[in-house]
Amino acid sequence: MEKIVLIVEHLINICGITGSAVPVVRHALLVLITILLAAGTGYICRKIIVPLVIKATKKTNTKWDDILLNRRALISASHIVPAVVVWLLLPWVFFQFHTVQMVLTRLTAIYITIMSVATLIVFIDSFKQFESEKRTATQQYLYTFCGLLKIVMIFIAVVVVVSILINKSPMVLFAGLGATSAILMLVFQDTITGLVAGVRLTSNDMLRKGDWITVGNTGVDGVVEEMTLTTVKVRNFDNTIMTISPKTLVDESFQNWKGMIESAGRKVVRRMYYDFNQVTIIDDDTRAALITKGYFKEKEIETNAVNVTLFRRYAERWLKENEAVNSDMMILVRQAEATQSGLAVEFIFFLKNKVAVQYEHDISTIMEYIIAITPDFGLKIYQKTTI
Repeated sequence: MEKIVLIVEHLINICGITGSAVPVVRHALLVLITILLAAGTGYICRKIIVPLVIKATKKTNTKWDDILLNRRALISASHIVPAVVVWLLLPWVFFQFHTVQMVLTRLTAIYITIMSVATLIVFIDSFKQFESEKRTATQQYLYTFCGLLKIVMIFIAVVVVVSILINKSPMVLFAGLGATSAILMLVFQDTITGLVAGVRLTSNDMLRKGDWITVGNTGVDGVVEEMTLTTVKVRNFDNTIMTISPKTLVDESFQNWKGMIESAGRKVVRRMYYDFNQVTIIDDDTRAALITKGYFKEKEIETNAVNVTLFRRYAERWLKENEAVNSDMMILVRQAEATQSGLAVEFIFFLKNKVAVQYEHDISTIMEYIIAITPDFGLKIYQKTTI
């Protein structure tokens, strides 16, 4: 830059400019040169360097460089270069006007700080492209950490900008913040609590994007669409969107259906009540009817067999042979605790199809068959009637 200043002085002498016009012309030329140099470096970065970097990343076999060194991040970074050129040249341009130099230097430093943080935020947001439809635990942890990192960077940027404006060291401001930390924690109590809860959800792998959750009395029953440090967005099955705080999920219990979806079957527990008056040892007619209809072979029915015992045994065997039921998982038909409604028989099994609609259809088909065969065993389902 010193050589440029000498060249400008030589041009002024050649043009024969003298007197009070010399400083004006000198600074006008230096400002013009600074603008041209800044614009030139910016143009070179955007039109030459950025395309070359993008082309180089596309030639590699790895994916991470294409994502991290994307066009948006590179363009954002290229906006910093002209400001750096201006910041370096200002002492030479306004060496005779200290106040103007100081003001412009501070403004340029603020611009560089803001654009640097903006570029880092764009760079961090690029990590979102690594995630799949359902985030892994590592991806969710990284996503949460990036959100926290963006907040920290914005906070630091604000402190740095303030320090530039008042011409103080940022460390002085950080030291002063320590004295007011109690007040800040009180003011931002909910935000801090939400951040801590979000980190707990992620670090303990309690929740991921794509999980189906049900949350107590909040009305939330759907799939997690987005998770941040302060909010969890859930799309309910009626397509309504509900947003809850991570603090709610941590403080209260919530049901995550991920284990069921990833398992080999979805559990079904149904209970039927039978009239006590119909529970009896089968007679010869009932025995013959059960054999004729193919429920049992003659040798499978022991003497003094009870009709509800035979019913449970057949229902359990039929469930094991049903194609909709996963026979490798628990299948149990048991007598539960009796109530005023009658003798309780509980059916416990797992269905292969876990999708809501087909799951409900399979349950209905199975239970309707069980209801239909009940009279063949001499049993009667309890049904309260009013006169």
